[in-house]
Amino acid sequence: MGRGFSADLRRRVIDAIEGGMSTRAAARRFSIGESTAGAWHRRWRQTGEASARKQGQPSGSKLDAHEAFILDLIEADKDIALKEIGERLIEAFGVRACPATIWYWLDRRGFTFKKRPPMRASRTATM
Repeated sequence: MGRGFSADLRRRVIDAIEGGMSTRAAARRFSIGESTAGAWHRRWRQTGEASARKQGQPSGSKLDAHEAFILDLIEADKDIALKEIGERLIEAFGVRACPATIWYWLDRRGFTFKKRPPMRASRTATM
């Protein structure tokens, strides 16, 4: 992911547009895209912000807020399935999470238990 443009450039573009220059002319003058110049000016008019916002996705998980609930479910039933945890989250909080999301969340917390299918009974040797 690339870096944002400098705050100085953003401010100069906004000032040029506010000074009467068209968005297209300001974009050409400062060698940026027309839509970029328009977006900066629009955002400045609506919010007064000229600085770049943080890029990327926010850190954390939607399950972080329900950590105690999930851990209590696991403590109460060690064999609870990921699908069951997802169903209980929907019932209790209306939060939808697929089993993979729940697994990644648990994995980051060090849960490594995997269920094994029941073993067949061994044959007894008869002689």
